[in-house]
Amino acid sequence: MKSYGAAVLVAMMFGACGGDKPKGAGSGTTDTLTQRQRDSILSTSNIPGARGVGAAMRAADSTSAHIRAADTVSP
Repeated sequence: MKSYGAAVLVAMMFGACGGDKPKGAGSGTTDTLTQRQRDSILSTSNIPGARGVGAAMRAADSTSAHIRAADTVSP
């Protein structure tokens, strides 16, 4: 029984190694949405924890704006 569990574990580990191929590359379809667009759609859904995605996006946007403001030099 232990060897069966080990075989399943090894199969799962090899299955997790997807490689560098993007999703849909084998089927000929391409994804037209960016990661940000997908996250934005997810943040408005009713999935538990989806509001956290929106909050994280707002925090990242705020941090990026502060970094851009600090990088600019006003005369």
